[in-house]
Amino acid sequence: MLTQSAASASSAAAENPLVRQRADAQIFRHDGSYYMAASVPEYDRVIIRRSPTLAGLGTAEETVVWRRPASGRMAGYIWAPELHLLDGRWHIYFAAGDGDDKFRIRTYVLRAAGSDPVTSKWELLGKLETPWDTFTLDSTIFEHRGVRYISWAQHEPGFENNTNVYLAPLATPTTLAKAPARLTAPTLEWEIQGFKVNEGPAFLARHGRLFMTYSASATDDRYCLGLLTAADDADIMNPAAWTKAPQPVFVSSPATSVYGPGHNSFTVDEQGHDLLVYHGRDYQKIVGDPLFDPNRHTRIQRLYFRADGTPDFGIPVGNGALPNRWSPRDSPNQFVRVSGKRVTVGAGPVATTQFRQVPSRLDPKQISLVPIESPTSKLVVGSDSTVTVARDDGSTAFAQRSSFIKQRGLADAKGVSFASSASPASYLRNNNGALRLGGVNSAADRASATFIAS
Repeated sequence: MLTQSAASASSAAAENPLVRQRADAQIFRHDGSYYMAASVPEYDRVIIRRSPTLAGLGTAEETVVWRRPASGRMAGYIWAPELHLLDGRWHIYFAAGDGDDKFRIRTYVLRAAGSDPVTSKWELLGKLETPWDTFTLDSTIFEHRGVRYISWAQHEPGFENNTNVYLAPLATPTTLAKAPARLTAPTLEWEIQGFKVNEGPAFLARHGRLFMTYSASATDDRYCLGLLTAADDADIMNPAAWTKAPQPVFVSSPATSVYGPGHNSFTVDEQGHDLLVYHGRDYQKIVGDPLFDPNRHTRIQRLYFRADGTPDFGIPVGNGALPNRWSPRDSPNQFVRVSGKRVTVGAGPVATTQFRQVPSRLDPKQISLVPIESPTSKLVVGSDSTVTVARDDGSTAFAQRSSFIKQRGLADAKGVSFASSASPASYLRNNNGALRLGGVNSAADRASATFIAS
């Protein structure tokens, strides 16, 4: 039996979509629990969920902490709540329109009366005060080098666009400590599709840098993520300290059938690996206004980093179990990857190195490996023991050649080895940069047949 230490990394029990019909999701871990806040399709309430596991958020009881009034101020669209613990008190930042003008969106703050955000009563603390009384949404809070910052999206008078992204230190939960800095405005071609939008900022400090993702363009299949980067020790209130990526870093993927990925947050899985949280639809064509299409689902996937420390978002991984990357024990800096129809061991784009484990058609206790960019295909062993990618033809012969018995790693208990269903004494092995089926007769053989998941 495969032990827990040899189980696949990164929340093996979690599947996409993690939570259906919940957009603009914020997920974070606190005191051993995962918390989630998100927009609901009716745009009429603020909700949160709590679970001891990521996977459990999908079925966790949902608590409504606030409902919009029947009329008047804040009786319009309710968007993008975020839950934050500030100085020992729980707060929720969210956007709300008015009853007579649902798009008169401003940002408001709720505060919990008690220490448990799920069971506490919540009160309206007030409106977030910014320099302009204009369309304002998507506030997020983070601390950097001992300073608490707020970042948000807002329409600034004088700009012929929808929203820019701003940053300022926070004085109180509803007031700024100094005038805001405009970090990014939609000027690039991919930022102005349908609407001229930069919104939904999220921050992550890693490897000596501070990264800010943001969402751009209309909320249909053109919605995507952009990226700003600053040195960790830079004056982040100076817009010149930030570098904008010239191309979007996360976009729709017809290969995996995820469209309009955006409004992300960051969290970690149970093993401490970085995760990207975002929403996306399962289809491209939308009837009517995308705002009223309810099927933006909350999704998660591993966030990887390049050798230089910058994030590599890959592509939306699609529905189903979270995929893994597999590094042979004898080549720890390389990955099993798809190259056309061939399966090799080496370097390449993240999407070519991600494989979903699915139950074998031959035996549900065995597994097949499915490349995320070819969801109807599997890794299959040929008559010459080479491994290729082929479409599943539904035959028993194909099932036999594409089925593997997953075992504890032969050379490392933290890894796994894949024995052939048809020939259990033979294993998938790294053979000089090719993936082949072969016997195991030495320590070197065992290392080549052991794979570490990431």
